[in-house]
Amino acid sequence: MTKKPHNAFYAQSGGVTAVINASAAGVIETARKNKHKIGNVYAGRNGIIGALTEDLVDTSKESASSIAALKHTPAGAFGSCRYKLKSLEENRAEYERLIAVFKAHNIRYFFYNGGGDSADTCLKVSKISKALDFPIQAIHIPKTVDNDLPVTDCCPGFGSVAKYVAISTREASFDVASMAKTSTKVFILEVMGRHAGWIAAAGGLASTSDSPLPIVILFPEVVFNRKKFIKKVQDKVKLHGYCSIVVSEGVRGSNGKFLSDQGLTDAFGHAQLGGVAPVIANIIKEDLGLKYHWCVADYLQRAARHIASKVDVDQAYALGESAVKLAIQGHSAVMPTIKRLSDSPYRWKVSSTPLSRVANVEKKMPKKFISSDGFGITPNCKRYLEPLIKGEAYPPYKDGLPKYVVLKNKLVAKKVGIDFKL
Repeated sequence: MTKKPHNAFYAQSGGVTAVINASAAGVIETARKNKHKIGNVYAGRNGIIGALTEDLVDTSKESASSIAALKHTPAGAFGSCRYKLKSLEENRAEYERLIAVFKAHNIRYFFYNGGGDSADTCLKVSKISKALDFPIQAIHIPKTVDNDLPVTDCCPGFGSVAKYVAISTREASFDVASMAKTSTKVFILEVMGRHAGWIAAAGGLASTSDSPLPIVILFPEVVFNRKKFIKKVQDKVKLHGYCSIVVSEGVRGSNGKFLSDQGLTDAFGHAQLGGVAPVIANIIKEDLGLKYHWCVADYLQRAARHIASKVDVDQAYALGESAVKLAIQGHSAVMPTIKRLSDSPYRWKVSSTPLSRVANVEKKMPKKFISSDGFGITPNCKRYLEPLIKGEAYPPYKDGLPKYVVLKNKLVAKKVGIDFKL
C-alpha cells in the first residue's frame, strides 16, 4: 500500500501587503505540482492562531483559477495575526497543542509567511519539533513592507509600497506646486517604518533630473532636530514656493522617544505608533506660520495592489515557490532570500539563509543611503531602490474596479476537537 505524502501548513503573519498572496500562490501551486511529495496544503485561518485553534483551511477545495488569482489580490487571503509564541519553557502547552494538531492532520511541512517576529516563530517551531520528537520542516517566507529583514536584498511587499509612496509623493507635490502661490505651501505624508526608514526613503524617488521636486525626508535613523528641520523647510519653500515632507512613523526626538508614541503597545509588545504627521504639521505652523496639509498613508500604502511593482510580485511568488522546493529537498529552519546580481540591468536570483541569521534581527538604512544633511537619499540609495519599483502588474478590472478573488476558505474537519484558549 502506497504511503500518503505528508501535508503542509501555510499561514500569513503580521501586517499584510499588496503581494503576500502572490507568495501564497507560489506555495500552493508548487505543492500541487509535487503531489507525490506534499499532500494537501492547509492554511491557518488568521495565522498561527489557526493551528492553535485547529481552524485549518483546505486549499485543495479552491480551483486552479482562484489560486492563480491570488497573484493579483492584496491583503491576506486566509487572514493574518499578530501573535507571538512564547518560549517552550514559558508556555509548553502552546507547543504541545501545535504538535497535537499537526499529528492529527499529518502535517510535516510548516511554511510561515511574515516578518522578523514570524521568523522567530518559525525558528521556534523547528526547535520544538525536535524537543517534542515530531519532525517538522519549518521554512520562513519573508514578507514585510518595512524591508527590514537581514540577509535578503529586499523583502516582498516593500517594492510595491515604495512605488505607491514615490508616486503619491510626486502627484501630491504637483498638486501643491499648482496651489502654492495663494494656498498650501507644505504637504506632509506620514508613512510606515518603526525603526527603519526604507519606506520614507522611497519618497525621494519622486524627484528626478527631469522633474526635480523639493522633498524633505524624516528618517527613524536620524534624530529629529527641530531647528535644522525648520531651516531646511524654510529654504525649500523660499526657493521653490512649496515643499513636500515624507515622515516615517518611527521618527524619534533627542530624548529617544517616538514623536508619535501613543503610550500603547501591540500584541508583540511594540509601541503603537500613529499621528506623527500632525505633530510635524503643528511644528510648521508654530515656527513658520505656513499653510499646510497632511495625510497618513496608513493601510492604503500596503493595500495598493492596483499599482504594485511587477518586480515585487515576481519576487513574492518566487520565494513562495522556493520555500516548497527547499522543503522537498529536506531543508528546515531556513528562509529563501533575494540575491541581487546587478543594478542595471536589474538581475536577481533566489538563495537561502539559516533562520538563526534572520530571527529578531533588524536591517536599518545604511548611512551611505542617507544624504549628509540627514533629509534626503543619496545616489547609492536611488540605485538600490529604483529597480524595486519597476514594472506594472495590473490586476484585471471589471466595471472600473480591480477584480480580486475571495476564496471559499472551507475548513477541514477538526480531529483534536478540544477548544484551545489563546
